[in-house]
Amino acid sequence: MIRTVICDLFEIEYPVFQGGMAHLGTAELVSAVSNAGGLGFIGSGSNPPEWLREQIRKTRERTQKPFGVNVIMISPHLKASLEVILEEKVKVVAFGGGNPGVYIPPLKEAGVKVVPVISSVALAKRLERLGADAIVAEGMESGGHVGETTTMALVPQVVDSVSIPVVAAGGFGDGRGLAAALSLGAKGIQMGTRFICTPECIAHQKFKEAIVKARDRATMVTGTTTGHPARCLENRLTREYQAMERSGASKEALDKFATGRMYAGVIQGDLEYGSLMCGQIAGLINDIRPTKNIVEEEVVQAEAIIKRIVTTLTGSKR
Repeated sequence: MIRTVICDLFEIEYPVFQGGMAHLGTAELVSAVSNAGGLGFIGSGSNPPEWLREQIRKTRERTQKPFGVNVIMISPHLKASLEVILEEKVKVVAFGGGNPGVYIPPLKEAGVKVVPVISSVALAKRLERLGADAIVAEGMESGGHVGETTTMALVPQVVDSVSIPVVAAGGFGDGRGLAAALSLGAKGIQMGTRFICTPECIAHQKFKEAIVKARDRATMVTGTTTGHPARCLENRLTREYQAMERSGASKEALDKFATGRMYAGVIQGDLEYGSLMCGQIAGLINDIRPTKNIVEEEVVQAEAIIKRIVTTLTGSKR
């Protein structure tokens, strides 16, 4: 069985994290991932603290296994969400979309494990110094807000730069990815898009089916002029948004155009004018399967790949 330091650190069976996706990282999916042996994360997004508290309690009703909360730095409820996390005694917090350095010490004092999601070596090193327990190194292949470096290039550089465990994210959807991440020095992987296509995820069926039908070049990145680039399935919304960027539209105009689009896409199923955030791995996803099957089959596949590589190398020496 594949078991790394990540499993011991977070008290999980398999080194598989679920990305904390806004609107989709709810109790249903989070508990399913944790019950399957991975680590589920509630995606707090920009939701109010009352929503987060309810999701934490619903998750605890569905699982006795560890889970965490993902907090984005641009949330208008950031500080209030952290207060809820402390009050509800959540044991793991992931941060995305910025530098959470100022919030790490108080969380650590409360016994919370902190796992920032980063897209640069510099930020990884800084957050390690401030007390992060692990790092999620996320490449530009991922869905949602992205950096500029690919997973293949980013992960080994982060691994070489920090002493804490690194979890690889961006472009992972099966056991081949897990085996590859381990070979890069990561201690586990984080997946988001793969977990959308599960019965437990509350995403609209049309969105799930769009991912299943997607091919290798189905996604595109918009928002580069705003400082918050994001990867989504290409549709009318992304094409019009990109055209606005090219014409020099202001950030205010772009923000107004994009407001409410993610909920419309992933929850209401608007495939034309909804923001369908997902990663490039969408082209590899061909079905909708239970979360438990995905996690377990991924680990089994990775183990078989690693054994095959060892056999091949051993045989080549004879």
